[in-house]
Amino acid sequence: MAARNTKRFYGWRVVWGAFLLAAFGWGLGFYGPPVFLQAVRETRGWPVSLIASAVTFHFLVGALVVARLPALYRRFGLPAVTRSGAVLLSLGIVGWSLAVSPWQLFAAALLTGAGWVAMGAAAINAIVAPWFVRQRPAALAMAYNGASIGGVVFSPLWVAAIGAAGFPAAAAATGVIAVIVVFTLSHVFFSKSPRMIGVEPDGDVAPPETAAAPPRRRPTNLWRERKFVTLAAGMALGLFAQIGLIAHLFSLLVPALGSEKAGLAMGFATACAIGGRTLVGWLMPQEADRRLVACLSYGVQIAGSLALMLSAGASVPLLILGVTLFGAGIGNATSLPPLIAQADFSKEDAERVVPLIVAIGQGSYAFAPAAFGLIRDLAAGESATVLFAASAFIQLLAVAALLGGRRGPLTSTALPCRDRHRDRPPARHSR
Repeated sequence: MAARNTKRFYGWRVVWGAFLLAAFGWGLGFYGPPVFLQAVRETRGWPVSLIASAVTFHFLVGALVVARLPALYRRFGLPAVTRSGAVLLSLGIVGWSLAVSPWQLFAAALLTGAGWVAMGAAAINAIVAPWFVRQRPAALAMAYNGASIGGVVFSPLWVAAIGAAGFPAAAAATGVIAVIVVFTLSHVFFSKSPRMIGVEPDGDVAPPETAAAPPRRRPTNLWRERKFVTLAAGMALGLFAQIGLIAHLFSLLVPALGSEKAGLAMGFATACAIGGRTLVGWLMPQEADRRLVACLSYGVQIAGSLALMLSAGASVPLLILGVTLFGAGIGNATSLPPLIAQADFSKEDAERVVPLIVAIGQGSYAFAPAAFGLIRDLAAGESATVLFAASAFIQLLAVAALLGGRRGPLTSTALPCRDRHRDRPPARHSR
């Protein structure tokens, strides 16, 4: 059994660095494009459908690039890829602000889509995972909370900065700050590994003599693995329902709450997302079935969607209850799938699984706002009720997919966490 390092574990500093990276990544690359859409529409007068297509293109490009992140990390190193992502993202945002023709807008979307995923979900997992095994749920929860903070901070900041200085100046200033911050984080935190500072994951002291590492086996064909297919489907369906509903939720709350209170309700949903992710990360037992935990999280969101549906868009108490329950699961849809991959697959396969499921999820939810908009158009007077029912149904499909991966014995590619890490000391939740 490895000894415990009594000094403050450096991995928690890496987590806070990843937290800040996530805030910039999501603040610029995820929450930014909806604001850019409005800014471009006001300055260029182009059709909303054209600009929205560029937003979809942005996310589709990201889905293609994120699937290649492991190969990019192996070839260039994680710090270099992260720095390059920040540069591409910042240049792309400036491109959004300066575009004077549609092809330039799509060229800018190509840069932002390729850049932001190096600061997104798969990147955060790649940064944090080497430092933790037992405490990985808590560590990832803390790091991913930076994504929610990015939405809270950057969404109003973008609006204020564009209104005060104009889109080009706001884009240039924010891009420069982002590059400086990410370059600093990459040099100070992301360039180190546990082995470089002489510790094991979770802060254990490396033993003086270790057995030779087992030879690497041939990569598994993940597409023939039921556990991979069901995990990818569960994550994609869950994110599709979330992004689709969130894109329209503000406008659905306005008739009953008014614009100001509807905005507060959206902020409250983000706060619930932070709380839900943090509670699961710190309280989930090491031996818990993580697929069941994810299903429970989706179940809470389904209850939220049903409460919103029963409100008929008019009952304020049911609307607030629905926002609370739905918001509580938003963060877990991002943080739990990598933890499921850790439990269901070997370390080598998990390193491939996480970027792939993130890519599939991102490629799916890129079309969610448009799909939910089509549902609203077709449902006419009952659009709110039908939209909330659709969200609940899609999340129910996500639950079915995750449960489908539990049937039968584990494949040879996966070992239970308790077997893979049986030589680890018991979990400690203190930092």
